[in-house]
Amino acid sequence: MRSHNRIEVMHGVNLDQLGRRDLGHYGGLTFDRLEQTIQGFATELGLQVRFFQTNAEHEFVEHLHRIEGLADGIVLNPGAWTHYAWAIHDALEIAALPAVEVHLSDVQQREEWRRRSVVADLCVATVSGRGPEGYRDALTRLREELDP
Repeated sequence: MRSHNRIEVMHGVNLDQLGRRDLGHYGGLTFDRLEQTIQGFATELGLQVRFFQTNAEHEFVEHLHRIEGLADGIVLNPGAWTHYAWAIHDALEIAALPAVEVHLSDVQQREEWRRRSVVADLCVATVSGRGPEGYRDALTRLREELDP
């Protein structure tokens, strides 16, 4: 029996700019450090992760279109696309994999426009405002979803 442990971690717009973004929301965390941290969490949980990041919405959509057979679950942080990118919603629906939405900052305590997620209804959970630890939460939730 094949283990269901392949997780695609998808970072959207501006996540590659961590370390340059608002320190009040993101601290001094860099993108490279974030991915190293996520890799450590995955190893602890017996999960295999692959990373994808883009600042082009169509590339995020295309990646979701091509994910079949490559992953068993998705952790996604679409960045600002979370709040309006219905094309990402539809592509996530097509991918038809268990997914957890993650945000480093607490989007519910930020600007009004950030409080809406167009992908939340397709996700088994949303984690917001826990910084890098939110990715551990997301991976743990997917582990539970994939191996009940």
